[in-house]
Amino acid sequence: MTTTPTTGAPPAGQGGRRSWLREHSELGVCVLLLALGVLVLTDTLTMDVDIAQRGPVGPKTVPVVVGAGLLVIAALLAVDVLRGGRGQAEGGEDVDLSEPADWRTVSLLAGVFLGAAVLIEPLGFPVAGALLFWGAAFALGSRRTDRDPLIAAGLSLLTYVVFNNLLGVPLPGGPLMGVL
Repeated sequence: MTTTPTTGAPPAGQGGRRSWLREHSELGVCVLLLALGVLVLTDTLTMDVDIAQRGPVGPKTVPVVVGAGLLVIAALLAVDVLRGGRGQAEGGEDVDLSEPADWRTVSLLAGVFLGAAVLIEPLGFPVAGALLFWGAAFALGSRRTDRDPLIAAGLSLLTYVVFNNLLGVPLPGGPLMGVL
């Protein structure tokens, strides 16, 4: 691609808008933060809270602070990006940005996660969690079929026991409810 001698920019008409979007891709993070802030504030402000059950700090306080913080951070980041600020890669990163994304791994991980979300109610957390952990290990490249299912089952059972019995957060047990 040729550039103009004085500015180093591409000549007019060559990739104008697409080039601008590529140079300001961090604005996508700003849009995400803005959407999350609006979602948090909308949910919080439409929450039905009985005034008699509320103490000095009610259930809306923290979500309002978080939502407002998300909006402020989105605005500050957008201003920084539009002024030419650009995130720097960490010195220890070994990511080759010229390589394409590994969409196969991303798709496998997304499928495993969605599968676990669908199966958690009928099969319970221990079984769905074991499938989730084993599927994630497989998607990330582990092919140890003798070891991975056992580790996944142990990790899932440990997670179930810690949350259900120690922390008091009920997780669906599924068919194993009577056994565990």
